[in-house]
Amino acid sequence: MKFYSSRGPNPRLVRMFMMERGIELPTVEVDIVAGENVSEDYKALNPSAQTPCLQLDDGSVLAEVTTICGYLDEISPGLSLIGETPQERAETRMWNRRIDVRILEPMTLAFRSAEGLPMFESRCRLIPHAADDLKAIVQENWAWLESLMAGKDYVCGDRFTLADVQLFCFAEFGGMIGQGIPADLPNLQGWFARIAARPSAAASRHPADFA
Repeated sequence: MKFYSSRGPNPRLVRMFMMERGIELPTVEVDIVAGENVSEDYKALNPSAQTPCLQLDDGSVLAEVTTICGYLDEISPGLSLIGETPQERAETRMWNRRIDVRILEPMTLAFRSAEGLPMFESRCRLIPHAADDLKAIVQENWAWLESLMAGKDYVCGDRFTLADVQLFCFAEFGGMIGQGIPADLPNLQGWFARIAARPSAAASRHPADFA
């Protein structure tokens, strides 16, 4: 297999997940700033022109981060970071979806439509006039999540899962672009500190994101 990676929170999510699961794969770096992801060669691998993607041994390609992580989780030995039972797997996937819709999607679209506009305006349709509202949605949903984290070490209670990896990578990215966890949310701040202390948190960072 071959992993196509780059800077940004989505590839970092998969890298962190693989480190937690002890998975190592040959990696190809894609320069998204230079537009390698919108080249015809890369789009032949992933028509969505996004990173990351995973090329399997038979030449087929998987994209979308939770799909890639789910596949790697299933084929690898060791403790699953999605769940050992149907109920655990369903709970993790429920939280992945909630996090994606409530926080990740508005955060990403707001960034692309505001601070990231010079890079993305020629690559996809954006809504600059909605950027402030999208940022407000993210802040509202951090507050929504705060109460649900009361008494929990991790998103899924006492289980560290893919949901924590997903949320952490975007929480840290959000902090870099003015959309991070508000300082007055102690449950989420405590959770963030716990995940940040894991060795995979620092090891999965892309140098270009923190230059």
